[in-house]
Amino acid sequence: MSGLQEQATAGLADKVRAGDRRALARAITLIESTKPEHSGDAEALLEALLPASGHSVRIGISGVPGVGKSTFIERFGLHLLEAGHKVAVLAVDPSSKVSGGSILGDKTRMEELSRDPRAFIRPSPTGGTLGGVARRTREAMLICEAAGFDVVIVETVGVGQSETAVAEMVDIFLLMLLPGGGDELQGIKKGIVELADAVVVNKADGDLKPAAERAAAEYYAALGLLRAANKDWRPPVLKCSALLGEGIEAVWQTVEKHRAVMEASGARAAKRAAQAGAWMWAEIADGLMRRFKAHPEVARELEGLERQVKAGKTTPTVAARRLVGLFSRD
Repeated sequence: MSGLQEQATAGLADKVRAGDRRALARAITLIESTKPEHSGDAEALLEALLPASGHSVRIGISGVPGVGKSTFIERFGLHLLEAGHKVAVLAVDPSSKVSGGSILGDKTRMEELSRDPRAFIRPSPTGGTLGGVARRTREAMLICEAAGFDVVIVETVGVGQSETAVAEMVDIFLLMLLPGGGDELQGIKKGIVELADAVVVNKADGDLKPAAERAAAEYYAALGLLRAANKDWRPPVLKCSALLGEGIEAVWQTVEKHRAVMEASGARAAKRAAQAGAWMWAEIADGLMRRFKAHPEVARELEGLERQVKAGKTTPTVAARRLVGLFSRD
């Protein structure tokens, strides 16, 4: 990195720490860039901001389509602003296969929250990344923390087999469900339910209120049959109406109680340490895969071998061993 680049990166880091929202947006754009020439600047920026990060409450929120995640997050965020917090929302949208950009644009669905200077909302495309999170969600969280946001919310694209990645980068994972009762719980992947630190039944209002009461009881009973991730914490089941703003304070109280319990037992520090280690290995895997695909001999053989595998002319194991052998020859 040249001297001018170092100065520019240091200047951007200073502006982020000062809470400059434009600088914050530019910093996240930089770390999300897939251009090789930006990787050095992005790494230097993260190194500069790392000491100022780590102080926020990191909340992951997932839920079935139509559960009202965006409405809930807006109400929840506004409640936190009134309590004196600064809130960053990393709303991960599905990627367009045409443009690669976000399809839904959560910022347009949280209009009131997005207008408040104490809040920051960043819609990011998944870019095809599994886990319901964007490729650089972890880095974006650190940058938001360095900019002074003490609550960082990660909203995932929905519930599915690979939607558990968010639980591996936050302090508390909230699973939002509809007042559908046990039948709905049957249809949700068991893995994501086991990872939930709290379940929130939304739309507990109007005609759905009795159904929400029954569903909450059924979910609580069902969760009792699963092994708790932490012996000191049994995931509660909460009811709320994001539309009416009811039950929002109880969700925040649960977040604070969870943090107190986890800090007292040392589980929070251990979890963050494990997450940092997992992040390192994810970066190693990502870097090796990029180098693997860019290897001249691998690139020459890859398409043909993949065709043979799909046609049943060779096994995936044989093809993989051949390609890895070409890559490791150097």
